Amino acid sequence: MHGKICDGDSAHELFEKRPLNCLVQPYSVNIINLLRESVDLNSLIMGKIVHCLILMRNFWRDLSVNTALLTMYSKLGCSEDARLLFDKMPERDCVVWNLMIAAYSRSGCSIESLKLLAKMVRSGTRADMFTAIATLSSIGELKCLKGGKEMHAHVIRNGSDYQIFDSVTNKTVVSWSSMIKGYVCHEQFYDAFSIFMKMKLDGFKVDSITVINVLPACVNVGALEQVKYLHGYSVKGGLYLMQSVNTTLLVSYAKCGCIEIARKLFDEEEITGKDIITWNSMISAYSKHGNSMQCFELYNQIRHSKLKPDRHTFLGMLTACVNSGCVKEGWECFKEMTEKYGCQPNQEHYACMIDLLGRAGHMKEASELRKSMPFEPDARVLGPLLSACKLHPNTSLAEFAAQRLISMEPKNAGNYILLSNIYAAAGKWDRVAKMRTFLRDRGLKKNPGCSWLEINGKVHEFRVADRSHPLSDDIYAILGDIEMEITDIKYRSSGNLL
Repeated sequence: MHGKICDGDSAHELFEKRPLNCLVQPYSVNIINLLRESVDLNSLIMGKIVHCLILMRNFWRDLSVNTALLTMYSKLGCSEDARLLFDKMPERDCVVWNLMIAAYSRSGCSIESLKLLAKMVRSGTRADMFTAIATLSSIGELKCLKGGKEMHAHVIRNGSDYQIFDSVTNKTVVSWSSMIKGYVCHEQFYDAFSIFMKMKLDGFKVDSITVINVLPACVNVGALEQVKYLHGYSVKGGLYLMQSVNTTLLVSYAKCGCIEIARKLFDEEEITGKDIITWNSMISAYSKHGNSMQCFELYNQIRHSKLKPDRHTFLGMLTACVNSGCVKEGWECFKEMTEKYGCQPNQEHYACMIDLLGRAGHMKEASELRKSMPFEPDARVLGPLLSACKLHPNTSLAEFAAQRLISMEPKNAGNYILLSNIYAAAGKWDRVAKMRTFLRDRGLKKNPGCSWLEINGKVHEFRVADRSHPLSDDIYAILGDIEMEITDIKYRSSGNLL
């Protein structure tokens, strides 16, 4: 049966040719097939006759039949009829929502499409890849950048992003770089690194933006060889002449532990050509490596130059003070930041100062600084305060910080465990038991630590007590040998024999 049926007589002819049992006892599969034929033949009349049959035979409660009926109306351009049916459906799954959103999008009703998406989210139905595809054209039509970013974030969180990207036929360097950047922004570093490797295998030329986007992923999966490859590629292609590329390489080498290479990159750049971002990056690198002397040396050079230190400069300096325990210098930086340079400290600056004071045992000063904050402290401030209470027991302050932290991060098991340890140190075992029961009843567990190691260009992932690696037996055997050697050395150095 071919061609289009657009009148009642032709539709009647079609029904007469159907098997008798299809009309006497219309099973849902037969109904769905009739609706599909209505779409294939572009016959709205036939579709409406089938709709009447559905109502007569009480098939309107069947989700699959309703879905097929909605598909028929939407594909034949009857958005209003489709919406009437949609609103009266007793049950709606993600497919139904997607069909109605797509119907509005195809008919140019972009606002209605996005309104329906918002209603879908409120209903608790989880959007999928097809929701994103149906919605993106409406977002583009309305030039709604915010909506586009929200949808982008959603599909990355729900793992639909690569499916959409993989369906794009004409990929460009921009599209590859955007995918890498999206994964990095959502801390899915291994996925970002994998996309970059696939980009290279597909023969795409890496540009400066790709280099800047992928370097954080390489760093976070421990792929030092890839950092070196990108460095060499940048030199060969002249990309290193761009300050942004050079600074990103500097930061990447420092985070991989290659502080000497990072300093070499810093020194190779002309003193007059360095902007405050480059200086901040080098200070931050030294601060994380615990070299406070170099941080202060660089800071003094900034002060005697035409550059003005900013919030990031002082965050690096305060971090250096924390890691080296320089309480006096930390106070001086904190005061100079506000009094001399007019930079107002944010949560991170206060967190550094409270961490610095707490580690040094100045609990009263740490608590007073927290009270003097012009805004409510967040988890970045309260976390170091709680940790300080473990080092220098202060149960009342610990309970205050833990209570606030738990209200902010109710599913963070680390806060409960830290408070439990503080109770244990204070000998309050009844409260320790209460904390452990609380964790067990709510099924909360602390996320295990994770490390990456690159060997011969391949990245290996390890977690605490993890035996999933194919060479785990050999790895643990070597660790056992090392442990025995350490024990042997310890006993020999103390003058004892095994």
